[in-house]
Order: sequence, then C-alpha cells, then structure tokens
Amino acid sequence: MTLLHVTAQHSHNCSIIIHRKKRGTKRKHQPEPSCVSLKSDESKNFNIDFKENSSAAERLSGCDLSERSCDALSSLLSSPPISLRELDLSNNNLRDSVVKLLSVGLKSPYWKLETLSLSGCLITEEGCTSIASALSSNPSNLRELDLSYNHPGDSGMKLLKDLHLNDGSITTAGLCLFSPSDSCQLTIDKNTVHRNLKLSDNNRKVTHVEEVHSYPDHPDRFDYQYPQLLCRDGLTGRCYWEVEWKVEVQISVSYGTIRRKGDSKDCVFGRNDQSWSLFSSNVKGYSVVHGNRETYLYPPSSSSSVSNRVAVYVDYPAGTLSFYRVSSDTLIHLHTFNTTFTEPLYPGFTVWFPGSSVTLC
Repeated sequence: MTLLHVTAQHSHNCSIIIHRKKRGTKRKHQPEPSCVSLKSDESKNFNIDFKENSSAAERLSGCDLSERSCDALSSLLSSPPISLRELDLSNNNLRDSVVKLLSVGLKSPYWKLETLSLSGCLITEEGCTSIASALSSNPSNLRELDLSYNHPGDSGMKLLKDLHLNDGSITTAGLCLFSPSDSCQLTIDKNTVHRNLKLSDNNRKVTHVEEVHSYPDHPDRFDYQYPQLLCRDGLTGRCYWEVEWKVEVQISVSYGTIRRKGDSKDCVFGRNDQSWSLFSSNVKGYSVVHGNRETYLYPPSSSSSVSNRVAVYVDYPAGTLSFYRVSSDTLIHLHTFNTTFTEPLYPGFTVWFPGSSVTLC
C-alpha cells in the first residue's frame, strides 16, 4: 500500500508536502520513498491512502504548483504501485512547459488514470500536442479529460478529439473553451452613449441615427465623430456574450481609462493600446484592430464568411480575448488576442453609419 500524506501549514508561502511511503518488507529494486513539495496558498491537513485496485482521487486544484513540483509529481506517479484513478490539477498556471513534464508521466504504464482535470491551466496548442502524443503512444485507461478554460486552438482540439483509447474515446465535453456559466448579461452605460446613437428594446439595442439626441453632458460620454459607447461593469474574470449586428460596426473591449473627448486615435476602439476590437462589415468582412494595427481576416462578405452574429469570450486571468462568428449555432473562431490585461475590461461598440446597429443577445 502507498500512503500519501498531504499537509499544509499556515504561512505566506505555505507548502503541500506529499510523502510516499512503502509499508511492509522492502524488496530488491523496490522504489525508494520519495517526497514532493508543492507550493500552495491552501491551508488544509489530510491523509490519502492509495491501495491496489482502489478508486483513489487526488485534488490539487488551485494550489499554485511550480514546474519543479510537477516534475517531481510526474516522477512519483510514474512509479509502481500507484493506483490513482482521478487527478485534479485545475486552476494552476501550469502552461505548456509543465504539461510537457506531466505528459512524460502519462506515457508510463503505471498510470491508471481515468479522469484528468487540467481546466484553467493556460494550456495552448503546444501543450495539447504533448498530451495527445503521450496518450496515443501508450494505452491508457483515461476516459475523461477536462481542458476547459484553455486555448488549444483548432489543431489542438482536433488532435484531442481524434484520440481513441482502449476501443473508446476520451470524453470531449471537457474540451470546450468555456461553459454556459460564463455567460454574462451586459448593461449599456447610458452616460457613455454618443449623441448619434439611439437606444431601444429596453436599452439592449443601439442604432446609429442622423438626428442628434440631447443626452446630458457627462465626462464619460464619447463625443466628436466617433459613435461609440461602453457597457457599465468592468470584467476581471471569464465572460462570454453574443451580439447581433447590421451594416458596419466594431465590437470591442476597452479599459475604462480610454479617452472620451476630442478628435484623436486615443478615443477610437482598437486604435490605441487601451482597447481591442473586431471590425464587422457586410461589405469589407472582418478585421481585428489593436494598437492601431489592423489584421484582415476575411475578404468582402460572402454567405460562407460573414454572419451577423458574433460571440466574444474574455478570459482575463489567462490574458485572452477571442472573437467568433456564430453560424447555425456553431462557433467559428475568428481571432484570439493574447496579452496581459492590467485594468478591468469594458465591452464597447462603435456603430459607424446610419442604419448600423448592435443588439445584445
């Protein structure tokens, strides 16, 4: 039997210590006892027993694991006779380099994992390639792989979905980039609305009109020639929303400190380092803009390239902003910005010409 004793002490940089102990008579070539120190902000004390043929589980979610810790953990779990069935490493900033180390453990015949959770671990296509390679090179009991809140890209998703192990398939439900719980209801900040924009449908729709509305003066209101607005609540977590648009608009996120007054690029979504934007046009197609640099994604509109519904997903902790076009309830990836956000993000819209509109779904 293997005993894993897990302790954490109260301190600013407390640790989880995992001791691997062998009971009974020590045999020749038997692995030596080992110890793994895992950094954590958790405060807990518990013992876990792993017995042969048991259905053991280890949850190290949100423990701020270091690369060195995961290397040691991979080595530990690659040695017999661990019978671990479930391993939860979610919400650790493992990144691709650490996932490569764990993939070495996945190749071991001693791993008997059935469930592996790597949700919210900042894994990209590179890390998914390592996982897929490990699982395809070694028969595995794995049946559920949770990679939600990561960014595997199209090729990474395909590699993982194509895995067939032991005449079965890995559960693909965990491969989604986000869950319905991330859906957020946006509220337009009426104090930011340009005077050529008209609100309707309980302030869920904004339309560019030629008439000038007599909105009261406010320091947060966009003026001059840029028909823009921002939503009210700043985002610092994970959030998903959809909008419908007509004619020509920009769908953006911005820091609240963006300039509001005057004729300057500092006021325009995407034309400065404080905002990120998807330009959507029936005539020009799609492009993305940040820091006054524009990247064209699709040529002028065709039935196969442009839809009038767009989805936006912000993963603030991971520093990603993704845009999708929605076609027949299918999300088709357009572009992902990767950065480090330093202020709360506010969804915003530019409704360029009379007749153009944006509706919050």
